[in-house]
Amino acid sequence: MDRINTAVTGAFRWLGWLPNGVVGTIMLLVAVGVAFAAHKAAVRLIRRLTAARSEYLRSLLSRISGPTRMALVLFAFGAMLPLTPLSYDATNILARLLLVSFILMIGWSSLAAVGVFSDVYLRRFRIDEEDNLLARKHITQVRILRRTVDTLILLLMLGAALMTFSAVRQYGVSMLASAGAAGLVVGLAAQPVLSNLIAGVQLAITQPIRIEDAVVVEGEWGWIEEITATYVVIRLWDWRRLIVPLSYFIQKPFQNWTREGAAVIGTVLLRVDYTVPVDRIREKLTEIVEASSLWDKKVVNLQVTDAGEQSLELRCLVSARNSPTVWDLRCLVREKMIAFLQGEFPSALPRRRTEVYPLETAEPVDQARGGQPFFEQAAASAST
Repeated sequence: MDRINTAVTGAFRWLGWLPNGVVGTIMLLVAVGVAFAAHKAAVRLIRRLTAARSEYLRSLLSRISGPTRMALVLFAFGAMLPLTPLSYDATNILARLLLVSFILMIGWSSLAAVGVFSDVYLRRFRIDEEDNLLARKHITQVRILRRTVDTLILLLMLGAALMTFSAVRQYGVSMLASAGAAGLVVGLAAQPVLSNLIAGVQLAITQPIRIEDAVVVEGEWGWIEEITATYVVIRLWDWRRLIVPLSYFIQKPFQNWTREGAAVIGTVLLRVDYTVPVDRIREKLTEIVEASSLWDKKVVNLQVTDAGEQSLELRCLVSARNSPTVWDLRCLVREKMIAFLQGEFPSALPRRRTEVYPLETAEPVDQARGGQPFFEQAAASAST
């Protein structure tokens, strides 16, 4: 260590005509610059070696580049600080800032490590496949837990950084000891945030919703696009975005069309006349569905679900491999069935029935004038 100190002192001996503060600043800036240059050269070399490997390695290098740069700079700064001819007070201040920066670097590195671990774990799952239930399950769990862990790391990092300052530490202790009411108010104010964090952990474990689940929330139909630490983004069918707090999915009912699998059953309702041949309609439905590539060859059925005063209600059930496909299949079945009824059974379309009576029986009679028809009485009155 003495040899290193002597070598560094000798390297900067030519700055002896400058004040000690200026010399120390230059020494620290040179150490930081050398650390930056060394890190940049190392990153460039690693990128050249991994350029032909995979896109994932390049993204991984970009993710850890910031924390490693900060760690190298802090190491160079901390190694150079004892060798600088700075005053005792200036050295203490810089040492305190170095300690805070070291805590921030640990927090940043922890966040990067959590991100790298989650990315490595999720590489095995593909959400763009047809049967992606397992992938959606793991992606949802990892993303929610990752955001929860990130929040805890940030809180711990901020608390550790503040505890390095004695004034802040004493103030915090006195606040905790003498201001319980203020702590209660803060706790009540933070209740929505804490409830959402707890709800996030519950969602990660129980998983009532997953990424890309087809759901119906507040009467709106769409897909789960993003799950953050406090809210859920739902991509609606018309490309709008519905923002819902996490606690909503714990406290209120909603529909999840893909809870146990991506395949779903679609419904098409038809209102037809009583004279419709139901068996022929059922055969046509099977013919339409079997000719379509949207059908997954599992469910096709037609039932009479209601018999009203004016018409029958036919329910067509068809299945598809996922919710967007079943939507297209429902539209196709509805269009084809209406065209079939118009072409072959136009009388089977809904009609409103009326009954016509003969004129002599249908004409109203005024019983107060001896049963004489009302219209004849009106004509007699007009002639007189």
